[in-house]
Amino acid sequence: MRGVGPLALCACAAIPGLIPAPVRAAEPVRTVFGTLPDGRSVEEVTLTNGKGITARILSWGALLRSLDVPDRSGKAADVVLGYTDLASYLTKGSYFGVSVGRYANRIRAGRFTLDGQTYTLATNDGPNALHGGAAGFDKRLWTITAVKGGAAPSVTLRYVSPDGEEGYPGTLTATATYTLDATDTLTVTYEATTDKPTIVNLTNHSFFNLAGEGSGRSILDQTLTIPAERFTPVDATLIPTGAHLPVAGTPFDFRKPTVIGARIRDGRDEQIVRARGYDHNWVVTDAPTAEPHLVARVEDPESGRILEVASNQPGVQFYAGNFLNATVVGKSGLAYRQSDALALEPELFPDTPNQPAFGSARLDPGKTYRNVIAYRFSTSPAHRTQK
Repeated sequence: MRGVGPLALCACAAIPGLIPAPVRAAEPVRTVFGTLPDGRSVEEVTLTNGKGITARILSWGALLRSLDVPDRSGKAADVVLGYTDLASYLTKGSYFGVSVGRYANRIRAGRFTLDGQTYTLATNDGPNALHGGAAGFDKRLWTITAVKGGAAPSVTLRYVSPDGEEGYPGTLTATATYTLDATDTLTVTYEATTDKPTIVNLTNHSFFNLAGEGSGRSILDQTLTIPAERFTPVDATLIPTGAHLPVAGTPFDFRKPTVIGARIRDGRDEQIVRARGYDHNWVVTDAPTAEPHLVARVEDPESGRILEVASNQPGVQFYAGNFLNATVVGKSGLAYRQSDALALEPELFPDTPNQPAFGSARLDPGKTYRNVIAYRFSTSPAHRTQK
């Protein structure tokens, strides 16, 4: 997937009947969303591209709180899970829309070795470390450093993680920039620098339901494409075994558009049983690439909404909301249930620090980590009924 950057819009005046008027994005709106127990304010920035897409980003967890996207008839609906109030984000969790780090996904036994020294992390997912620990980047207040208007409105947030936080070495300075452009693309760019060698793997953990988070419909009748010939199977604790297995002939083959629910309950597949469905990493490329490439495509046939996800990262974790259990209530007053949404997380492979064959998650001083994630929306035409 190329050309995921913002488009330059013509600034010339429109000539009635000859040249259509240029679409103008609304200026970003910055408001206070809530207050933390220690008195610090959590802000919300609203980005609108002038074509019906609106994104709302919170400084808590640098998270995407809502994303309104039109369907094929032009009717907009919020397509990401989330809450209406700050208290729910503080107490209920579930990683809805958050920026996760310092290391997204799982690290075996909460340990890794770097330059001969072993580091111990919080084990917050059974015996393993998950998404940066008990108080990862998703549970931190980020600072808004820039809000820009124009044809591609954006907001940049920064979090400085001190040396030793959650067990990780080095002071890490991370930024997250959300940009909404005229191609109906929301791009999230993560960057990070460090003052001494460390590991880093940042991603966004938005839960998408293209039917709308308040539709009452699951994702099981939506179609998914992942252009990967291999995936990384997991052990009983959901840590990759180290193998790269072919997807051919398995429930993990999404090389062609496939209905998500078609094989999600295939009890004959040990991997499906272990994860209660899909919660696995697909190998799209062997290493990060210079430019973003397509990692996944989702389509909801009823609304016509299509989401294409591109990134420069080698893997994508597809999680089908297997552990949503109706214990939290979302923005539309509905209890979120299993398979009510999916997460597509472009990232390095899980447990890479402990598996040299997976590449490297190392970041050294003077280098910049970068993960560019582009969410591009479009619609399909209605299916015609044959007479």
